[in-house]
Amino acid sequence: KAHINVVMIGHMDCGKSTTAGHCIHLCGGIDRRTVERFEPEAKQMGRGSFKYAWVLDTLKAERERGITIDVSMRKIETREHYLTLIDTPGHRDFIKNMITGTSQADIAVLVVAAGRGEFEAGISRNGQTREHCLLAYTLGVRQMIVLVNKMDDQSVNWSEHRYEEIVKEMSSYLKKVGYSPKKIPFIPVSGWLGDNLNECSTNLPWYKGPTFLEALDSVVPPKRPWDKPLRIPVRDVYNIAGIGAVPVGRVETGVLKQGMLLTFAPNLVTTECKSIEMHRERLSEAGPGDCVGFSVDNLSAKDI
Repeated sequence: KAHINVVMIGHMDCGKSTTAGHCIHLCGGIDRRTVERFEPEAKQMGRGSFKYAWVLDTLKAERERGITIDVSMRKIETREHYLTLIDTPGHRDFIKNMITGTSQADIAVLVVAAGRGEFEAGISRNGQTREHCLLAYTLGVRQMIVLVNKMDDQSVNWSEHRYEEIVKEMSSYLKKVGYSPKKIPFIPVSGWLGDNLNECSTNLPWYKGPTFLEALDSVVPPKRPWDKPLRIPVRDVYNIAGIGAVPVGRVETGVLKQGMLLTFAPNLVTTECKSIEMHRERLSEAGPGDCVGFSVDNLSAKDI
């Protein structure tokens, strides 16, 4: 199966983490018992509807504040592809982290909230929906899927008229940014209830297009430069006890193999790659598009 990196972007509180968490659950990436365990914990904090979001929002501060702060990644498998879901923050204070996450993606999933006032806040002049579209295009992400989320909201009540209104508004803005709206599927969903994520919803009989997972299956994997020299922009470096420095990043070109000699710029220090991991699984090699962590010999985080 082809490996594709999918980033979730959109305005704060539009339901990115909940939708991503629900998809992971539907694809078997997390078991029902774990999700059910989150429910009473979330209710205790006064955030009863956050059980799916907590699949990705694991930091204490994220759970207390009810927002995503850091980029988190999880793998899921669909019928056609093997995907890395990258969940990014929608809050403007953490736009740096959103850029970091989007720079590693092949396709963007733009989530917009259909609720009255919520969509308008996101698409307004200072809204994050606009900014995220522009950043995704600037960072070279050319394929997009738009999810019109929160169709179950009381102010929307599965309305086709509201959906058409949002599609019209979003199409004209995406065209200005540089995307071709004709090639973008606009999918009405409910990330919380799971409507149209993997099965057609009976609440949306007027919608005849693909579900979210069907749209992900129809994505064309980008051409990967396997034959070029190895290049990995380092996103972060972790110091792990007993292992040492572990740089994390996405392989852009070439192949990373265990035992290879690596040179880190701009310090130009050379060392050996001891081991490679992706989604906590050991690999013998990683190719273009893989988001990996790899341990190196005799270097500290400061040296890198």
